[in-house]
Amino acid sequence: MLLHHYRFAPDESLFDAETFRSELAGSRSPIAPFKAALRDIQARLDERFRAGADIRDLVHGRAWCIDQLLGIAWALQKWPDDGVALLAVGGYGRGELHPHSDVDLLLLLERNDDGPYREPLTTFVTFLWDIGLDIGHSVRSLDDCAREAEADITVVTNLLESRILAGPEPLRDAMKIRIAPERMWPADRFFEAKWQEQIARHHRFNNSEYHLEPNIKSSPGGLRDIQMIGWVAKRHFGTQRYEDIVANGFMNDAELRILSQGQAFLWQVRYALHMLTNRAEDRLQFDHQRTIAELFGFHDTPERLAVEQFMKRYYRHVTALAGLNDMLLQHFDEAILRKAETLETVPLNERFEIEGGYIQARSRSVFREHPSALLELFLLMAEHPEIEGVRADTIRLIRDHRHQIDDLYRDDARHRRLFMALLRSGGNVARQLRRMNRYGVLGKYLPEFGQAVGLMQHDLFHIYTVDAHTLRLLKFIQRFREPDADEEFPVAAAVMHQLPKLELLWIAGLYHDIGKGRGGDHSILGARDVERFAKHHGLTLRDTRLVSWLVEHHLLMSMVAQKRDITDPDVIRDFARVMGDETRLDYLYVLTVADINATNPSLWNGWRASLLRQLHAETKRALRRGLDNPLDREDWVRETRNEARSLLATVGAELPRVDRLWESLGEDFFLQYAPSEIVWQTMGILAHGDSQLPLILISAPTDDMTDGGNKVFIHTRSVDDLFAATAAAMEQLGLSIHDARIATSSNDWTLNTFIVLDSRGQAIRDAERIEAIRRHLVEELDDPDDYPKIVTRHTPRQLRHFRVPTEVLIEQDPANERTLLELTAPDRPGLLARVGRIFMEQDIALTAAKIATLGERVEDVFFITDKAGLPLTDPERQQRLRERLIEVLDVSG
Repeated sequence: MLLHHYRFAPDESLFDAETFRSELAGSRSPIAPFKAALRDIQARLDERFRAGADIRDLVHGRAWCIDQLLGIAWALQKWPDDGVALLAVGGYGRGELHPHSDVDLLLLLERNDDGPYREPLTTFVTFLWDIGLDIGHSVRSLDDCAREAEADITVVTNLLESRILAGPEPLRDAMKIRIAPERMWPADRFFEAKWQEQIARHHRFNNSEYHLEPNIKSSPGGLRDIQMIGWVAKRHFGTQRYEDIVANGFMNDAELRILSQGQAFLWQVRYALHMLTNRAEDRLQFDHQRTIAELFGFHDTPERLAVEQFMKRYYRHVTALAGLNDMLLQHFDEAILRKAETLETVPLNERFEIEGGYIQARSRSVFREHPSALLELFLLMAEHPEIEGVRADTIRLIRDHRHQIDDLYRDDARHRRLFMALLRSGGNVARQLRRMNRYGVLGKYLPEFGQAVGLMQHDLFHIYTVDAHTLRLLKFIQRFREPDADEEFPVAAAVMHQLPKLELLWIAGLYHDIGKGRGGDHSILGARDVERFAKHHGLTLRDTRLVSWLVEHHLLMSMVAQKRDITDPDVIRDFARVMGDETRLDYLYVLTVADINATNPSLWNGWRASLLRQLHAETKRALRRGLDNPLDREDWVRETRNEARSLLATVGAELPRVDRLWESLGEDFFLQYAPSEIVWQTMGILAHGDSQLPLILISAPTDDMTDGGNKVFIHTRSVDDLFAATAAAMEQLGLSIHDARIATSSNDWTLNTFIVLDSRGQAIRDAERIEAIRRHLVEELDDPDDYPKIVTRHTPRQLRHFRVPTEVLIEQDPANERTLLELTAPDRPGLLARVGRIFMEQDIALTAAKIATLGERVEDVFFITDKAGLPLTDPERQQRLRERLIEVLDVSG
């Protein structure tokens, strides 16, 4: 496997130079034969690619063909002397060319005066563009090369990869002498600069190889990471082959196989991307993922889509490459940057010591003689937070001996105790589990976790593989333990300190999604797996039941908060019954907050935080009252009303006017709103007086309301289309609706409240913008005759890549005498306005709504009745409503 230079045997079936020269001699213009040759070469390469040819032959083969064409083109020009040479640099210098890779060229001049060469150089470069060759070129003298290489690490890197195509070879040799390590960029400076370059590049991709649409070249574990190893090895060892790194003891044969196989796979993907897009494309976008999966022979199965199988292979390769890159660069760091340092050594025990802040094995035979040390090492790191990491030689020893972790190893009581000691250590358990995963130990010790490594769900909601999501969840749990966590996660941070056994949370987190990809309900499958783990690791029956319950119900709290009316006492009572006690509630709350944050960075916002906070608080209140002594609706109304009335009295409100107003509002008003909200709305209505304009109140985030967003309260005459017009007007303002409570007073006035966020999922804090929104809504909603025009107006929003079939579930909510409609549909412009129009057509009244956007789809819940306020019980009417929603929403937006 070659580092930079390549040897490719001439292949006349790809390009016959003699035949081409004959065609060229008989042509009136050289451009047409060159263009035809390029087309024919690419067509033959593509045909071989589709037939399954070795990708290395194709990538190197295209470079060889371009070499031949450039050599012939060079000979067509008249050069004044031997003072100029044509060099391949960059990827082309390595002999690698994908279908649309740039052909990087250096036109190297012996002297600084380019005058004699200016005309032929211009003619030559223009000719290459005319024949359709995508070139990147520079013209430099030997002095230029030395000066620019000294100033720029990317220039010296490019020149390292140079090879001669035409012209005098001694000119390239002279350039190599100018940029040699003894003159500039010695190995230590070069390595440090390239390492910092990689750190910055990885940071642009969030230091994760698990991107939704990864860049196969620049993401961690991508082709750049492979090239990085080659660059450093070439500068340090002067080597031309990866095998030479093995000979120097910096890489072993197994690691060379990982490198070779990973590069071949990524080359296959890159070639396919270039071929399919007809451009130099390195982003593995959604639509390309599907097409390449089919091209590579993957097929859908009942358990997993073809694209998910393909991406699983992709993630496994890049994970292995990222780990290898980490280990080798650390090895280079120790050998190059720290070679002259005298490092302090601190013994930990007879098996491990700390050297220079990194833990290392005291003997190369430690894992063979003491297999338990494969787990002990991570326990020691958890117990000693001063340890920065694992030394490269010890990482290699771990990788070489992890095969010892088999069924007998897992059944050994000593090993089970070590793993549980890690979970109970009190240290940064999440960091050690991530390290165990990176070094391939976690998936060996927990085979069910190993099955989830690289498992991707192909949607915009789950943007990480199952293993990456799980480890992110554990990282958030650790985040809740940190001193400053109460600023961002006040409830989770407070609850964390009350949990009696933190190890149970680590276990539930590890197993919550482990059942995915196996068919069936992953929560049930995971609950069975974690129960086996718990029994195997000696947990008590009570703790076993708790972790199993947490895994089985890990989606419940989020679902209830986002899809049920948590202002309804019956909903709270039913949820509290499932919880059973405050301990389960607290564990589930922390797990839920971590799960949402780890699923997709865009999901966690103030609104979702407020929903979970409210559900947690109300359920804890219900549990403390006792499940046999629930707070009924009358008690809830009475307590809320009394508290709101006391608050109004303290601010000097006219209580007789308040009482008269409240008489027309009904009980639901006091069920749906907290006392502080009721005060805010009541004062607004009284101050608005007899004005005929709609009353629009918008809360700022500084108000004494924990909504997690801006609350928009609308009080106006109840008319048809009001919800649809309001939704359309808000979408025009760039606002997303996350909750809607629709009510009508006994004298036919609306009491509609919406929770809205801006397009970034944030509450609006600018007072001027809030006032502008309020004025706009007043203007839009003051004339019901305008509502049809507002509803049909186009609302711009980025469309999604995925098509999600519309699903409609209709069921009854007998306790509240209404019907619950759950809608899953593609996210699209003006969705709520369209739904509102359909409700209008079908004579449906909306009483409340919960709006949730999950990646490419929405999962909305609407609480509806007919115009008379009765639930929709007629099956035929339900079917008409269902069919109409599907008909309208399944049409592309």
